[in-house]
Amino acid sequence: MKKIIYLILLLLITAAGAGAQTTSLISSPPLSEGSPHSAGVSAERLARIDHLFEKAIEDGDLPGIVALMARNGKIVYHKAFGMADNQSGRVLKKDDIFRIASQTKAITSTAVMMLWEEGRFRLDDPVSRYIPEFKNPRVLATFDFNDTSYTTVPANGEITIRQLLTHTSGIGYGIIDGDPRFRMIYQKAGITDLFTTEDISIEENVRRLAALPLHHHPGEKYTYGEGIDVLGYLIEVLSGMPFDRFLREHLFDPLGMNDTWFYLPAGKAHRLVPVQKKSESGGWVHYRSDYYDPNYPVKGARRFFSGGAGLSSTARDYATFLQMYLNEGELNGIRILSRTTVRFMMANHIGNLWGEDPERHLGLAFGVVTQKGADRGGLGSAGTFNWGGYFNTQYFADPREQVIGVLMKQTRDPVSDNTAWQFRLLTQQAVDD
Repeated sequence: MKKIIYLILLLLITAAGAGAQTTSLISSPPLSEGSPHSAGVSAERLARIDHLFEKAIEDGDLPGIVALMARNGKIVYHKAFGMADNQSGRVLKKDDIFRIASQTKAITSTAVMMLWEEGRFRLDDPVSRYIPEFKNPRVLATFDFNDTSYTTVPANGEITIRQLLTHTSGIGYGIIDGDPRFRMIYQKAGITDLFTTEDISIEENVRRLAALPLHHHPGEKYTYGEGIDVLGYLIEVLSGMPFDRFLREHLFDPLGMNDTWFYLPAGKAHRLVPVQKKSESGGWVHYRSDYYDPNYPVKGARRFFSGGAGLSSTARDYATFLQMYLNEGELNGIRILSRTTVRFMMANHIGNLWGEDPERHLGLAFGVVTQKGADRGGLGSAGTFNWGGYFNTQYFADPREQVIGVLMKQTRDPVSDNTAWQFRLLTQQAVDD
């Protein structure tokens, strides 16, 4: 009876349809272009960034790169270097679209917290309350490499929503998992990692995932995995709408992120940058693998919305998302999250489970630089938050200096690329006020 009453209340809340975003009592301007001088940035020192990228391409470290720096809400640097596609001779443009892979995670986490702010759930609720298939999880005990059979033991607790946000649930990452046992288990179960053109929904995939063993007991360790994909489906359950539609209506459209999609509209497909790798002869060729479909996100069934890795975007769109966070949840008069929630999200939510690294901790959507990390130099001020993506994209945002940096590249396999740390350093040295 209690379960029926709970479900009725959940439906009533969903039917009420209150927007997850609201108008704000304050209104910061949208991210716009401005002169370096107007934002307290040295134009002369910004020129060092040009040299960095020109040399990286000349040395064959990268085929191309789009870089953006913003400060105090002004884009002071936004340039493209090199090629989008070396085989076709297509030159890279600064509004080209890139697969951002794991940079999707912060966007999904933001959507989760928008619903949390509506009182839909508590962070330490068991996810099985909303997705029953996760009830009574089990942990892998033994595994036979000969026939992929395995045994399990009961987990010592339920998986919580907070654990899914922080990669401490015990859920792994299948084909790219560091543990070969789980690569085999996930493959045999037909789990879809990252993204796909196949005709499958995130609901189907998450339900399959719920039946599989965990790496470890929930909350015991940090294991990078598909927990954020589970949250993408949780958003569908709680909101009553497809995950892609929720993001479009409650995040992308309000922020003006018109180039961020799971599957690109036909009119934008020509701007997608192919993933490239170094050939044996030293040139750049299209990247292929057994599990990566180069037609994503242009073709396919368009039903699988990977909350952990499925989005494609531009440097400007992602900088807009980050500016909302630097504004503590607001942009252009639209309130996405409260400042109290943003500050809470940046706290350390898993202690030392991320490793014995005094220079950073893990929040609910980002890695965050500690004071010791800031004191080391090159990482930004304490509180700087960042992440990256599988195809060599990176970003950071420094709340103290109000600096955003976004790098868009599309490469796989080992490359001699130092631009991530170099760009982060060169943006800092360009501050001049």
